[in-house]
Amino acid sequence: MTRASADTPIPAAIAHAQDQARYSSLENPGQSVGISALAAEVALSIAYNGLSHSVMMVSPLDLEDFVVGFTLTAGLAESPDDLYDVQIEGEGEARRAEVNLSNRAFWQLKQQRRQLAGNSGCGLCGVEALEQALPELESLPAGSLPRAEWFEGLRQKIGDFQVLGRHCGAVHAALFMDGDGTLRLGREDIGRHNALDKLIGALVRQKIDASAGVAIVTSRCSLELIHKVVRAGIPTLASLSAPTALAVQWAQRHALNLIHLPQHSPPRVYSAAGLARR
Repeated sequence: MTRASADTPIPAAIAHAQDQARYSSLENPGQSVGISALAAEVALSIAYNGLSHSVMMVSPLDLEDFVVGFTLTAGLAESPDDLYDVQIEGEGEARRAEVNLSNRAFWQLKQQRRQLAGNSGCGLCGVEALEQALPELESLPAGSLPRAEWFEGLRQKIGDFQVLGRHCGAVHAALFMDGDGTLRLGREDIGRHNALDKLIGALVRQKIDASAGVAIVTSRCSLELIHKVVRAGIPTLASLSAPTALAVQWAQRHALNLIHLPQHSPPRVYSAAGLARR
């Protein structure tokens, strides 16, 4: 399901993901001069089979997509078949996700928690141990590089999927382009990781084959995004901002096509697992 175009009314779900705040000027800080739409954020607690696991700050839309994507890309479940049910509860600034996992996945989750107990944090992206920050990943099958013309005018096309971003800013977007170069769907969130998790979750829930497509992110490309795309089985990741050196190394190591899309220059291929053009 794609987002509405710029000419359509803002969907109710998007409207609920923003708020309003009055603002003033530096010259007259006590005098309101306008009202601005701002991106909303809520605390989402995620529990697996009744066991609390994490609390994430997210945009309050597409939360089921986020929970499914987060569970898979964080390595908490190996397959979508391990997720039996997702229920979102609560309102306002506090939400709760209750996830029903298979016995196999839940056992693995509990084993992981036991192994990490007592370890000091490594300081990388909130994970609890270096094993989480630098996990063992299976390499992807080498996928063909996308055609250069697929990216022509892409920034404008991405804007059509950023409904929330157009109204209040402060959000990242992640999009999926299929094997024919068509943008199929997009997701937005205040967190760049969250936006990608939502996209991956949407692909899984809508049963869209991602094995020949391209994930596109509007944010900088760091190592965590490489983890998520590789685990999702998407052969190509393209970012509007430059990748980090470690992201390039891991993309090359795991046969992920990695492309940077500068604003005023041709696409830059930093990792090319599939050298044959379509």
